[in-house]
Amino acid sequence: MKTHDIADMLEKVRSICLALPEAVELIDGFGHNTFKINGKSFVISGESEKGFSLSFKSDRETQELLLQKEYFFKTPYIGHHGWVSIQNPVEENWDELTDLIQEAYLRAAPKRLINK
Repeated sequence: MKTHDIADMLEKVRSICLALPEAVELIDGFGHNTFKINGKSFVISGESEKGFSLSFKSDRETQELLLQKEYFFKTPYIGHHGWVSIQNPVEENWDELTDLIQEAYLRAAPKRLINK
């Protein structure tokens, strides 16, 4: 995977996440781009030798449904909290990912932001 592809994917994630009210981007202790609302993470992205990975907060029911698709997997270390990941998403995944990222935000956001 080329570096510019990873940069493009990070830009996509950034544009989706930062369009949401009060969302912020931080670099965590592992060097991952972490998107938070009110101190709670809702999306984490990173890169490794396998390329670009994107993880998002979910619930157990949604996680179970997503894991039936071959391209999603349980996020290491935090998967038991309902987090789901995808490695090197392709173009046709992005509509679904945009919805999932927005849902992840709603799971983490304070009620005062959701009710607007």
